[in-house]
Amino acid sequence: MKKILSASLGSSEKNYQFTTTFLKEKFQITRIGCDGDISKLKQTIRDFDGQVDAIGLGGISAHFKVAGKTHIHQEAQSVIKTAKKTPVADGRGLKTILQAWTVRNINQKYKDFFTNENVLFLSGIANYEMAAVLREYTANLSFFDPVIHFNTPYVLDSLQALEYYATGAMPVLTRLPYSWFYPKGWTGDEWKPLLVGNPFDKAEIIVGDFSYIRHYAPSMLVNKVVITDSVDDEAVALLKKRGVRTIITTVPQLFKQRIDINVLHAIFSAYLQKHPQEISENDYLMLIDKAKIAPQVYYPQGTPKEKHKFAFVIHPLSRRYLFKHPYLKWLEAAPKQTQQLVEKVLAYSPPFVYSHVTGIKSPTGVEAEGWLIALGATPEEMMSRDPEFTYKRLVEASEMAEKLGAKIMGLGAFTKIVGDAGVTVARRSRIPITSGNSCTASATLWAANEACKKMGMKVDSKGRATGYKAMVVGATGAIGTVCSRLLALVFPEIVLVAPRADKLLELKQTIENESKDTKVYITTNANQYISDMDLIVTTTSARGKKVLDIMKVKPGAVICDCARPLDISEEDAAKRPDVLVIESGELEVPGPVEFGGDIGLPPKTAYACLAETIILCLEGRYECFTLGRDINLEGVKEIYKMGLKHGFKLAAIRGHKGVITDQEIALVKARAEEALKERAIAAGEKAAVKLSQPEMRSTKRRRTATTEPEQQPAKAKRSRKTKTSVEEMVEEVAKASAGGAAE
Repeated sequence: MKKILSASLGSSEKNYQFTTTFLKEKFQITRIGCDGDISKLKQTIRDFDGQVDAIGLGGISAHFKVAGKTHIHQEAQSVIKTAKKTPVADGRGLKTILQAWTVRNINQKYKDFFTNENVLFLSGIANYEMAAVLREYTANLSFFDPVIHFNTPYVLDSLQALEYYATGAMPVLTRLPYSWFYPKGWTGDEWKPLLVGNPFDKAEIIVGDFSYIRHYAPSMLVNKVVITDSVDDEAVALLKKRGVRTIITTVPQLFKQRIDINVLHAIFSAYLQKHPQEISENDYLMLIDKAKIAPQVYYPQGTPKEKHKFAFVIHPLSRRYLFKHPYLKWLEAAPKQTQQLVEKVLAYSPPFVYSHVTGIKSPTGVEAEGWLIALGATPEEMMSRDPEFTYKRLVEASEMAEKLGAKIMGLGAFTKIVGDAGVTVARRSRIPITSGNSCTASATLWAANEACKKMGMKVDSKGRATGYKAMVVGATGAIGTVCSRLLALVFPEIVLVAPRADKLLELKQTIENESKDTKVYITTNANQYISDMDLIVTTTSARGKKVLDIMKVKPGAVICDCARPLDISEEDAAKRPDVLVIESGELEVPGPVEFGGDIGLPPKTAYACLAETIILCLEGRYECFTLGRDINLEGVKEIYKMGLKHGFKLAAIRGHKGVITDQEIALVKARAEEALKERAIAAGEKAAVKLSQPEMRSTKRRRTATTEPEQQPAKAKRSRKTKTSVEEMVEEVAKASAGGAAE
């Protein structure tokens, strides 16, 4: 039986002795704690030197490898040298492998577990190997070392900063007593109010040996993930009391008794009969594989619900929106020149966090939270500048999102229109970017479908709206194109409107190839066909300019306006109480959602582009789902299905004044029916007026024929034919009018 001694600088209250089996070989393991006394630790090693097969050195490390350079602590090294006959293992080498293996194993088991998470290391120097591997998954690393070593209120905010710190600090720290390197000064609760930047609040994951966690972390770590060396039942109970949701250990519980990494290192040394420094990486790999050593995960509060994070970019839709902000409200009455100056200045402002979105809960059990990140530029400022102006600020926003822990960022309003519609931003960003246009197209047609149904539109058994016509204004844009293609599957006639003839011809050809039974008309002027349209979808970037004459729209038509700012003004919509003008479809988000700020919509309601970002987040699809001008038709259908899966619903149909009730829609429908009757009557009267002069002439001819029948027989016959024809036309007009009103 092989004997192992764990000589620890830690508390003697944790002493133990037990016998166990490791890979079919028996071991007796004894721990002796020295209560922080270096002299006692050295004496313990002398007492057991030559009496055991290996000594594990606990609570103290001699070697610290940072950025390829090894720093040796002199006092700790002298402790190791106390043993003359028995090899001393401090965990070096094995610790490097297990820390890296922990990160990769967990990230493989739990997809994107570390991606963009905020991680705080209580000792970056002691856990550099893990930090180096984590850097592959997240740049949000911070290090507590300066606080512990020198009582500073600042933490290091990057791996590079830690490397610089080690270069300057380690030559000093390795010459000081070990108590300086691992002092027992203030506790976490005493430090917390003095720290700059609230590192414990920001961190989702806290890394450190359990002695560091117990002493330096605050008493409350609600909903945090802790990665440590090893834990026993008492340690799990303590972390549960502190509110920790997940515990990950680099050293699994191989035996009933908890052991530290130095003990496992000593076991490896004794089993292989090699000095710890002679064990090769292949030796470690062989034993790790044989013993099936892998990180262990505990859930003190019970299995947690999966939570994902996102970010979404917003900006003021016009100058008027700027002065709704509490800080700028006082400028609402300022001269126009002053407001223009403020608008230009704010366009240069860096992005900032507008609000924190919480409470998103999918019926599948997945939860999400996110941040709305605001730019100061209005559409006018964005569109009047080179796209690079906006790209730069969007990349800054993505970096901010990444630091917050977001794993995907969505583009709202004009940020997805500028330049190449998100392609360049996605290429420069370290996190995926989506424009939200797939969900916008889906929600727009979802809302249009509901509105058309409420207005009485019918479809046949094949799902075709036979007898109805649709128009898309801005048809060649990203959203307009996919809306046109989808509407062509339903409507037998569709009109495409856009400013560029070449793009219209291209889209017409595409739709005719896909929907061979649909007649496609193209024009650059919406008013040419507008009086015959039953559904009009506007998807332009006209920034409030008139795109159609509302007075020419057919009574009973539905106008679905998904432009931002809206294409149809409130004033124009009010002129036609017989036309239903709705905004594009907004979606109701599942769960007790709080957006943390006013986004111009009712509670729990999100714009479709924002909804796409949330849906992808809940689904764990951290990818550039929608980018550029060409939207994938299958992507539109897929995001719709994913939305239904996670409990998204079409929000109430909205207009300029908010939600449009069923009663209001019924009133619009009734007015439309009345207007159509009046139009038919007017058409009948007009036809009768046009025909009255020929009718009078024919009557006169008949009278002449009666008095002089022999002189004009041919003309009399022609007049009778004319009379018959006129009577038929009047009758047709009369029948066409409701209730025979023309009669």
